Amino acid sequence: MACFGLLRRIDSGALSRLQKMLKPPNPIRLLLALAALAAVAVASSGCGTTSADVTRGRVLFIQKCGTCHTLAEAGTTAQIGPNLDAAFAAARAAGQSSSTVEGVVIPQVENPRPSTNNPAVSMPADLVTGQDLDDVAAYVGRYAGVPGAAPPKVPGGPGAQVFANNGCGGCHTLAAAKSGGVTGPNLDESLAPGESMAAIEEMIVKPNAEIVKGYPANVMPQSFGETLSEKELEDLVQYLVENTPAGGGKGQGKSKSG
Repeated sequence: MACFGLLRRIDSGALSRLQKMLKPPNPIRLLLALAALAAVAVASSGCGTTSADVTRGRVLFIQKCGTCHTLAEAGTTAQIGPNLDAAFAAARAAGQSSSTVEGVVIPQVENPRPSTNNPAVSMPADLVTGQDLDDVAAYVGRYAGVPGAAPPKVPGGPGAQVFANNGCGGCHTLAAAKSGGVTGPNLDESLAPGESMAAIEEMIVKPNAEIVKGYPANVMPQSFGETLSEKELEDLVQYLVENTPAGGGKGQGKSKSG
């Protein structure tokens, strides 16, 4: 993080000038202007973050940022905030590096521009901080605006793809998905035999309705009911039933019932 000190100092003076130039404020144009600014700063500093976890950054992005931003590799399509692929496409085409994009993301998250009291116009400052910010910035830096970027394809059918696209494995252990997340319950253990599909669906769309002992509330995103399509939700539930004790194990899923 220390090597972005120069970038932050430059941003503090330059952002106000950029805002005057961009009237009315246009978040995408501002991000592109910042990309040019960051290129100078990063080139001067000669370094970037080295301890970031891009895989963890993807999970955090989906949870914290994907409800507002489109990013093809994350599988997110929200339009409240700028489309990050569109915002950085020109910078990529001009040859800007991942570290340059990463350098733009960090100060933008710490001190969003434009800044208003309207969440439809600007995001809150410090949405992620510390190592979380490093990881998210590294992830966005690697994939935003990259032509052809898409969520990684996984075996196991459409439900497995929904599980992967939404970063579920970053928080949950599930043998079928080869995931080992520990932030949330181990799904191989917590989805008990006979658990109904309706109950599992409620766990996804209303995660605070019943908290598994030993885990805090408000950790799992509560927006999956809006961000997942009806088909995606159905596929995900079916996948979990078929691959956990809820359905007796892989290949023994139950038909959906009310």
